[in-house]
Amino acid sequence: MNDPKYDKIFDDNLKWVQDKTNKQKDFFSRHYEEQTPEYLYIGCSDSRVPANEITGLEMGDLFVHRNIANVVANNDINMMSVLQYAVDVLEVKHIVVCGHYGCGGLNAAMQPHSFGVLDNWLRNVRDVYRFHKLELDEYDNYEAKMDRLAEINVEEQCMNVIKNASIQESYIRKGIPHVHGWIYDMRNGILKDLKINFEGMLKKVQEIYNLEEDVKLKKLREKY
Repeated sequence: MNDPKYDKIFDDNLKWVQDKTNKQKDFFSRHYEEQTPEYLYIGCSDSRVPANEITGLEMGDLFVHRNIANVVANNDINMMSVLQYAVDVLEVKHIVVCGHYGCGGLNAAMQPHSFGVLDNWLRNVRDVYRFHKLELDEYDNYEAKMDRLAEINVEEQCMNVIKNASIQESYIRKGIPHVHGWIYDMRNGILKDLKINFEGMLKKVQEIYNLEEDVKLKKLREKY
């Protein structure tokens, strides 16, 4: 199949390589040796929300995981593996869950019909709606309702991050990472920090998912 747009990708890649090496000869060799990102970015797969571009960060600054509707599902081995690697190996200082207004995944989850295999994934979002139905049903305007759902979904996924054992153990041991919730507005390009109460959420989670004593025991075993 002859597709000029497809072929152009490789031409543009060579131009990009030339531009980077003109500015810094060891640009690629330096990045090849290691990565030391301070951020894990968990975002939506939407093609209109490119993580590095909206944050202004460079190659190597973000460790990225994306899926439909920026869901942190505790039974998703891919997501859990990314979390553990980011925390235990890369030792990121910040974990960001970034949602966006106008999310197609959230909108699909609110539709009263089946999307086939996608239903299994959208159930995570529908559960978020179920937990917050009383608040969300107060909205008469659909767009405003979906905007609020996007924010609530980010908050719930942040909570799912905090529930993770790797996160709690690392925070007890080293004081990192901190978890943040962001929203990107595709209508104007603005990125907003939802300023979630990380410490408060962690305390609430640890009332049930408390791993502090387990961490102390591990430290004792390591000592002896």
